[in-house]
Amino acid sequence: IIPPTEAAIAEMLTGTDLPADHIVAKIIPRMGKATVEKIAINAVMAGALPTHMPVIIAAVQAVMEPKARYDTFQVSTGSWAPFLILNGPVREDIQVNTGSGALSPGNIANAAIGRTLGLISRNIGGARAGIEDMGVIGNPAKYSLVLGEFEEASSWGPLHVDRGFKKEDSTLTVFFPNSYTQTIPAQTSAQGIADRWADLVTGGLSCLVVIPDHAYILSREGWTKQKLKKYIVEKAHARDGNTNLREEDFIIVVAGGPGVWLGRFTSAGGAAMGNFHNDFVTTKIEFPRNWEKLVAKYKDVVPDYVR
Repeated sequence: IIPPTEAAIAEMLTGTDLPADHIVAKIIPRMGKATVEKIAINAVMAGALPTHMPVIIAAVQAVMEPKARYDTFQVSTGSWAPFLILNGPVREDIQVNTGSGALSPGNIANAAIGRTLGLISRNIGGARAGIEDMGVIGNPAKYSLVLGEFEEASSWGPLHVDRGFKKEDSTLTVFFPNSYTQTIPAQTSAQGIADRWADLVTGGLSCLVVIPDHAYILSREGWTKQKLKKYIVEKAHARDGNTNLREEDFIIVVAGGPGVWLGRFTSAGGAAMGNFHNDFVTTKIEFPRNWEKLVAKYKDVVPDYVR
């Protein structure tokens, strides 16, 4: 943990134009005031860079959107973790890993942004294990769960465009899964890949992580995101009578490296829990006026093992 010295905090604050005492949100469960300065302090301790501040601020705002249902997921026995998905130019600006091992350790942005949000939930929100956070077993994804979509390798349009934003916008999407499944299809034809997805999706909000190879195969054989979603829903209805599953209950993100594996993150809610009223939250990331200079200053900062 990096000590939050005054100099380090001041440097972190160069990543935003907001005043240090500006309250971004009040964080449950104990309604601590997440001022820009307090966010910066936690970002320093997590090893973040000033270029990560716009994303971290957007993440704090997104998780506290009522339909994200952080008020339930943070204190639940189910150990739900905030999953942050980044789209747009910010991925390149701050060097988010979108390809091979995107969810593994070893990348500063992916690790530090998620770690900062975890520290904020405890140091500002006041969530203590076994008192406010009642997770029975816990969840290692709470250390950090940050993914950038590999838009450049996708045969489909990016997630944030699906959700109504412009391609040139930088966005953050959040929801709260508590389980992750990796598997492979029996056949790597488009039909085989689609059938494997249909076997996996059973209900609740979920994110399908489609590797670029599979996206290419599906697209080449005429499968759009919408066609794949429709097929999954129809198969679920036919297989187990799950008429609550809707196409809008899951999102598709292209990420990862070469191979045959596919991944799914699963949460609660969606149509299966009609009175819960949770959903994916996507917010646009706002940048400070000195953004280009900051990007240039920190573009060569990489983990030592890379060198």
